[in-house]
Amino acid sequence: MARFHEQHGRRPGRAAGLAAAALTAGTAVMLTAPAAHAEVVDVNYQCRTPIGNKGAVSPIDIRSTPSGGGYKLVMSFQKGVSSSPVELGKGAMKPSALISLGGAQSGTVPVAGPPNDKAVPANTPIKISDLSGTYTPKGSGKVTFTAGTLTIKALGTTTTCTPSNHPKPSLTLDVKGTGGSGGTPEGASATGGGSSGAQLPQTGPADSAVALGTLGGTVLLAGAAGVLWLTRRHQRA
Repeated sequence: MARFHEQHGRRPGRAAGLAAAALTAGTAVMLTAPAAHAEVVDVNYQCRTPIGNKGAVSPIDIRSTPSGGGYKLVMSFQKGVSSSPVELGKGAMKPSALISLGGAQSGTVPVAGPPNDKAVPANTPIKISDLSGTYTPKGSGKVTFTAGTLTIKALGTTTTCTPSNHPKPSLTLDVKGTGGSGGTPEGASATGGGSSGAQLPQTGPADSAVALGTLGGTVLLAGAAGVLWLTRRHQRA
C-alpha cells in the first residue's frame, strides 16, 4: 500500500508541473508578441496649386502588415484635401506622399497610389486613393509613422500639400531591424482603388499579438487537460 500511494502520489505532482510549464509557455508567447499602436489623426494640409493656395483637414490613418523582413504601409485619406477648377478625367490624377519616421529611426518612406478610377468634377474635393509602400527597419526599437507631404500630379501640373498643424504619429511600431534600406513605394497595382472609407487602423503586429495570445491560451488549455486526465486516472485506480 505504501508503494501504491507513493507511486500515485507522484502523479498529481507531474500533472501540476505540466500545467505550470504550459502556463509559463503561454505567458512567454504572449510577452514576445510585437507591439503596435495606431490611430486616426486629423492633418491640416495646406496645398500650393497652380491657381493659388488651398487648405483642408483630413483624418488620416496609417496601417501596417508584416511583409518579408519589413512592413507594408497603407496611408488612407478620409477626406479630400484639394480641388481642381476643371474636371479631371479618369486616370488623370496620380497621388503620392511621404511618411515621416521618428523615434528609433529617422527619414521618410515614400508611398504611392493608383490614378483616380472615376472622373473628378470641377471644384469638388479630390478623393485620394489609398497610398502604399514598403518599410524596412534599419534598427531596433519603437518607430513612429506620421503623415508627411502629399503630392498630386494632374494634367501636367503638380500640387504640393504640406501638414501645417504638426500632426502626431498615426502609427507606432516596436520593430527589430534587419539592416535594410528605408522604404520603397508600390506602384499603381498597390492596394487602393480610391477607397478611403472610415476604417479603423488595422496593424499587422497587433493582429499577430492576438494570434500569439491565442496560441498561448491553447498551450495553457492543453496543460489543464493533462491535469484532469491524470487526476481522473488516479481516482479510477
